[in-house]
Amino acid sequence: MSNIIQNFLSRRVLSRTAIFIMDVFMIVFSCLSMYLVMYGFSGLTAEVRADGTTLCMLLVLFNAITFVFFRTFSGILRFSSFTDLIRIVYALVIGYGFTYVAVKILQVYNPGFHTTDITFAAIIFLNMFLMLFSRVLVKEVYEAITGSGAKPVNVFVYGTKEAGISVAKALKGNSEFNYRVLGFISDESHMVGKELMGVTIHANNENLFRTLESKDVKTIIVSPQKMEEIKNSSLLANFVDHNISLLTTVPINEWNGTITSKEQLKDVQIEDLLPRDPIHINMMEIASNIEGKRVMVTGAAGSIGSEIVRQVAKFNPYSVILIDQAETPLHNMRLELQEKWRELRAEIIVANVSNASRMERIFSRTRPQFIFHAAAYKHVPMMESNVSEAVQTNVLGTKIMADLAVKYNARKFVMVSTDKAVNPSNVMGCSKRISEIYVQSLAKSIDSMAGSKTQFITTRFGNVLGSNGSVIPLFREQIKHGGPVTVTHPEIIRYFMTIPEACQLVLEAGAMGKGGEIYIFDMGKPVKILDLAKRMIRLSGMKNIKVEFTGLRHGEKLYEELLSKAEHTKPTHHEKIMIANVREYEYEHVSKMVDMLIRTSYDYDEMRTVKKMKEIVPEFRSINSPFEAVDSLLEKIERETVIPKR
Repeated sequence: MSNIIQNFLSRRVLSRTAIFIMDVFMIVFSCLSMYLVMYGFSGLTAEVRADGTTLCMLLVLFNAITFVFFRTFSGILRFSSFTDLIRIVYALVIGYGFTYVAVKILQVYNPGFHTTDITFAAIIFLNMFLMLFSRVLVKEVYEAITGSGAKPVNVFVYGTKEAGISVAKALKGNSEFNYRVLGFISDESHMVGKELMGVTIHANNENLFRTLESKDVKTIIVSPQKMEEIKNSSLLANFVDHNISLLTTVPINEWNGTITSKEQLKDVQIEDLLPRDPIHINMMEIASNIEGKRVMVTGAAGSIGSEIVRQVAKFNPYSVILIDQAETPLHNMRLELQEKWRELRAEIIVANVSNASRMERIFSRTRPQFIFHAAAYKHVPMMESNVSEAVQTNVLGTKIMADLAVKYNARKFVMVSTDKAVNPSNVMGCSKRISEIYVQSLAKSIDSMAGSKTQFITTRFGNVLGSNGSVIPLFREQIKHGGPVTVTHPEIIRYFMTIPEACQLVLEAGAMGKGGEIYIFDMGKPVKILDLAKRMIRLSGMKNIKVEFTGLRHGEKLYEELLSKAEHTKPTHHEKIMIANVREYEYEHVSKMVDMLIRTSYDYDEMRTVKKMKEIVPEFRSINSPFEAVDSLLEKIERETVIPKR
């Protein structure tokens, strides 16, 4: 029976006209009621009734205008929020204000007009009470009948400034949230102990957790302003350690001063707790470089490439050419572009960057001016087992793209590299270092060539949150299934950055680059993967999830580097972007060595191929890999060929 009633009520919504008529009726009722109270039946002479009718008509006229202006009738009564009630107050105050002015003007010409300030005030208060009470009553009755009035969740709001107050007001005025604000948390000592919106402001210290327990508060909502201020501190981690659920709203740069739906509140993610400062980029400089240009993105279906496409799409390019060999993810990108950027001229191409003839045809037809080369195999253990594929995609693919960029006079070629290219310990990292060397030597070579316009820029950064192969999605899945969470080594550390942040820096580096630079991104503080796993387990709220150590994978280092020992950096105008001073190579020598490496890779002899890679990059030392045998062999050869000192 209750379900029938609930379904009936959910399908029945008063029309806007009906609500408007109801509100007008409340004005008339308030006016007539107060006249009756003030004058009584005996005092309602013909003259008084005439003046009362005039006042009533003025009230209806002016308030009808303010009702339309503030759209007091536009909402659904049973879902009335605090914002809806405030609109009613504004509309009545302004409507009655105009009416009061009109009455005073009328009394100048008709001093005997039967009304007083007391009568007028009584009418407005009764009218306001009726309109507000009607909304609250309908809301409460609906929740009682439908059973939607579940026990509210007790919460504290972290933040006492504008954003925190706006969050609290939204929670108090909207039943969709079903949250009861019992207190605020502030880091400002002068605010502690005071009251705000009828509840106490508490300090963020150890006493706080006893207060939370006594008030049965298991959830804290962090304002976006406060999130930006404290995400680099240990404060949020303290809440996690005390099993307090954390919610926040959209980021501060997307904050519009209010929240209207439950979807705008989200659980605090592990990304929010990582020690990273917000990154700011020069949007105008990027826009001036991208707007009206033909932009090619390789690896456009991958985590980095797809985000570069999204970022580029914002800057009104003439066209975007998306290249990837992964059909399904590329199709998904097509659908996304059709939905979000309908006006964007986008060409979706399934192709392999290591296919020279295919890429030649694409370049000759599309003539890209900007190239973001993100196509690469990047999974370290996979490439240890597939050496030739790593060389053919990462090295040959980069060579083909770079050569074609020069041939077809592309303005800029931005290569996405990795911190694993520094003192590489695995095939993947070494393949990216060889790609860096080739691009850099080519850039140096064409500096002296007449008519050459292409500027080559390399960007080097570490792990990105949420990318394909990142530990965070893996940990989430493992936690979801009850564990165990697998960590390779208790001391392993990594740098992290979000995908949008990394891609924004790639775009800015591309804009500022003049050719030949290797840009290094400041990744913030390194994070111990074990701590990351433990924190994610706490955030999940799940108990008894174990952490297991599986041992370092083939080619995996305990820590990554952004610079080799022989390198140092110089700053740029962006505090998060530095230029690496790296060893320079002669193009002719590099080109010959790379060609030999590529030819060797087609024999699919892993040991020979790795040996060629180590000859190009002498600092490549395999770790936890069968290719350590190659290091031993090369060291033996070196010892045997050393000329003794005389």
